[in-house]
Amino acid sequence: MRIGVPKEVKNHEYRVGMTPPGVFELTRRGHEVVIETNAGGAIGIDDPDYIAVGATIAPDVASVFADADMIVKVKEPQAAEIAMLREGQVLFTYLHLAPDETQTQGLLDSGAIAIAYETVTDDRGGLPLLAPMSEVAGRMSVQAGASGLEIERGGRGVLLGGVPGVPQGKVVVIGGGVVGTNAAFIANGMGASVTIIDMSQRRMAELDFQFNSLITTLYSTVHSIEEAVLEADLVIGAVLVPGAAAPKLVSRDMVKKMKRGSVIVDVAIDQGGCIETSKPTSHSDPYYIDEGVVHYCVTNMPGAVARTSTFALNNATLPYIVALAEQGANDAMKADAHLRAGLNVYQGKVTYQAVADAQARNYTETEAVIG
Repeated sequence: MRIGVPKEVKNHEYRVGMTPPGVFELTRRGHEVVIETNAGGAIGIDDPDYIAVGATIAPDVASVFADADMIVKVKEPQAAEIAMLREGQVLFTYLHLAPDETQTQGLLDSGAIAIAYETVTDDRGGLPLLAPMSEVAGRMSVQAGASGLEIERGGRGVLLGGVPGVPQGKVVVIGGGVVGTNAAFIANGMGASVTIIDMSQRRMAELDFQFNSLITTLYSTVHSIEEAVLEADLVIGAVLVPGAAAPKLVSRDMVKKMKRGSVIVDVAIDQGGCIETSKPTSHSDPYYIDEGVVHYCVTNMPGAVARTSTFALNNATLPYIVALAEQGANDAMKADAHLRAGLNVYQGKVTYQAVADAQARNYTETEAVIG
């Protein structure tokens, strides 16, 4: 198989779809890997590093897309990239389609086979290709929130860890999954007062045990969310419904009542955000103020620590990339139900229920299209 890896073009996105060790795994099996020139240059992976493991360097993105059987990326394809996709070509990347009708329509029109990292599952009910980036985003969310609390950002001037004689900041994390757990880990380590809100009794018990009762857990209701948010200095939205648009758990009315200069970091923004006042931002202009509250809603947070993120992501995606290359998309998905769960669009059909529901589109079962 011929695998193409383009340079990412989203604002301040420096990750790359494959690392040299991953490329070597493919080339030693007889596959061809084409990397766009300087695709990994920003994070210290240069063209000679790829050449040394058997890759071919393409002079431009069009050359990458032209003959590749499969395109491996990090972020969702931008409009110019979608225009280069062709019928039957496999696209393996993060898609986050539910809130993005334009991208969905572009993929449908292209006739490509689009497999989303974020909906691939594992035998424990987890999302193994989303987890490493969720870990990064969760840990980064506290850094971003702490920066947003500084006066120059419009924040209320609170140091999360406090100092002797002055109370520490209050951090509220909505969602106790991978993002929320990692956010709580960093916030707790900084000395903040941490509350995690979740709707699973079992998960709350696990978190209480994991943090040795050093954090507070609350059962998720409208009332408990509002009470916690109004007391918070930093609110981290860490809600995930796999493949679907995130539910709006914090209303604009709640945000209006928050402390002036408090901060919201909505990590769920890739799926539309779980805060009503959230809107996508980029690393070049990450913060804005709405209702007197500082918001950070960058849609590719792990891109800020692109080298760490790239290697963590490729560690997770490589086995699936190898399976797709060795077996072809249809046979690989037939053999692996977890990879099959990643299929979102197949040659003009939406094959992921949550995306179809979010956009009121027709849904086609994966089994029907892959035979």
